[in-house]
This record gives sequence, C-alpha cells and structure tokens, in this order.
Amino acid sequence: MSLLLTIDRGNSALKLALWRDDAIVAHRQCHQLSAGDIGSLLADWKLDGVIYSSVVDDTCEGVEALRQLGIPTITLTCDTELPISIGYITPHTLGRDRIAAAVGAWSLHPHSHLLVVDIGTAVTYDVVRDNCFEGGNIAPGPWMRLESLHRLTARLPQVDPEGDYRLWGDTTATAMRAGSINGIIAEIEYYRAHLGPESQVVITGGDSYLVTPHLKFRAECEPDLVHIGLKEILTRHLANNAG
Repeated sequence: MSLLLTIDRGNSALKLALWRDDAIVAHRQCHQLSAGDIGSLLADWKLDGVIYSSVVDDTCEGVEALRQLGIPTITLTCDTELPISIGYITPHTLGRDRIAAAVGAWSLHPHSHLLVVDIGTAVTYDVVRDNCFEGGNIAPGPWMRLESLHRLTARLPQVDPEGDYRLWGDTTATAMRAGSINGIIAEIEYYRAHLGPESQVVITGGDSYLVTPHLKFRAECEPDLVHIGLKEILTRHLANNAG
C-alpha cells in the first residue's frame, strides 16, 4: 500500500493530508513546515511520495528536507504535468489551489461540465469542460465583503458572516450578512445557469458551509477537494516516473 502526502499551503495555514491508497487517513494543520518538523513527521509516516502546493511561496524548508532524504517530492506549478489542459492565457498567475481543485473535481466527475467553487478569503469560480480548465472568476469571500463594508464606510459595523440569516435583512447586521451571503449564492446560480443545468457544481473552502445550505439546487460539497486534486497529480507523476 502506498503512503502519499499532499501539502496545501494557503494564505493563513499549511494543511497536510496523508493518503493510504485512495483514502485520507490523517490530517494535520500548522503554520509552517521546517526541516526540524520532518523527523517527527517521518517517525509516524513512511512516505512513498509528496506533493506541495502553495499560493504564497514555491519554497518550503520542510519540503526541501524531504527531497534531500530521497523521498519523491514535487512542487505543483503551471508546468507540472496534469490530467487536464490549462486554457488560461497567463497560467503562471493561476493559483495552484485553483489548479488542484479543478483537477480534484475532474477526477470525481471526469465526463461532466464542471463549475468549481472555492469559498474562503476570496471566492473562485472555475470552469472545466472537455478536460480543459477554461478559466474562471475571482470575487471577495464572505469575510472580505463584510470587512470592506465596515472599513470603507463611516457607520457600518463589523459583522460576523455567521449568525441570523434571511433573504431580506431587518437590521443593519442582518442586511449586511444577507447581502454578503446572498451575493455569493446569486453568483453561483448565475454561473451555473450559463453552464447549463446538467453541469456539476463542486464546492469547497472553509466558508462553504455558510452558502451551500441556501442554494436552490443540489451541489456537491467536498472539503478535501484540493487534496484530492493534488493526490491525483502526484499519483500520475509517480506512475509516469516508475522505474
């Protein structure tokens, strides 16, 4: 049985997922992965391969330490061999998490037209059709929308996106929260309408729980979508380089 490690470096945290064959058997989260962390990591896990993806920096001390130990380790870039093509005009500016999430959604639904939604600090909306990442859009996430309303106006308060939710707010706080959440809902439904009702919507991200219960259609919510995509890319890389 192979033991693979996928590492997703986001804006605020570094998330690790350990895979045994096709199942995640452990999660870890930390702020950094130093060379000193590798010893304790390998005391618990005997790894057959590692993939690192970062929206911040391509270099990671711990990842370099894994390479020096001879463990097959790759860093996801726009030049990494993928099971889908990239139709983005500027692929070097495309977020690695968006690439991984698109591959993850494709691996779950390889013959579908896909809308891939990642709801976090920002919201990304990406389209995969005919095995090609065609492109997508980026918008503020729930926290960013509410934070900007507070910071860029004179009297609007700071409002948490969690809390009383309704279609129409009847206080300033509920009006701001409804505007934030309903805006994202409307964006998802608008993009899905353009792709067609037969398209598959796959949603991920730390704030997806704020939005998905209120959609008018059934969407697939997959919290480990980025890790699923990273594992798909790593597995193909190891197979292509075996022997």
